[in-house]
Amino acid sequence: MEKMNCIAIDDERLALRKIDRYVGKIKHLNLLATFENAIDAIHFLKENEVHLIFLDIEMDELSGIEFLESIKINHYVIITSAYKSYALKSYEFNAVDYLLKPIEFGRFVKATEKVYLFFLKDIKIKESGSDLINPNENDQPEFIHLKEGRKTHKISPDDILYVEGMKDYLRIYTRESRLIILSNFESILKKLPQKNFIRVHKSYIVAFDKIDFMEKNKIGINEKIIPIGISYKLEFHKRYQLFKM
Repeated sequence: MEKMNCIAIDDERLALRKIDRYVGKIKHLNLLATFENAIDAIHFLKENEVHLIFLDIEMDELSGIEFLESIKINHYVIITSAYKSYALKSYEFNAVDYLLKPIEFGRFVKATEKVYLFFLKDIKIKESGSDLINPNENDQPEFIHLKEGRKTHKISPDDILYVEGMKDYLRIYTRESRLIILSNFESILKKLPQKNFIRVHKSYIVAFDKIDFMEKNKIGINEKIIPIGISYKLEFHKRYQLFKM
């Protein structure tokens, strides 16, 4: 069984003891260390392989938000907080889940199982040698051909901002134009570079590198507000986090 290395950061010893106890009951988790301040954790991360961080928000010296702003986020993060008010802010840093204190064991298990599925998927991709998130550059098409009516357009994927669905048709938006093609999301995704395009809603595909901002459950691209669907949210945050590395 593959194990996830994790750490916990919280200025409350009782909270750390509870996480230690909970982690001890889950076979695929390995708690490497606990920290009562985020500064010590930063030093630890530089020298150790950590997959998952349990992170409190309100702490002395360095808050959880300040901690996330100060590190390169290539870890899964689960927020543990007594306050609901930081939930939206935490998702700006692509936290996988947000646990409210006092944390119940069942809710803790659910959050860690979610992370573990992502973890196993990443391992499988690396072992297969076909990383769908960061594929070989040679697999990236320089141009794709899209048919609009009787006319075929030669389009660079780098020019595409987002794709919008409308029944049996798709609207392809670039900064300079808009094409309407007879196709579906499955077909267009096969043509686009998978490392840069993702479906975020039943009606939208977006390009990661064209995102101007992300706020709550929406994305801004070229003055267009695009919703993030509930069923697409977790995969989007995971992929977006990896894209920014």
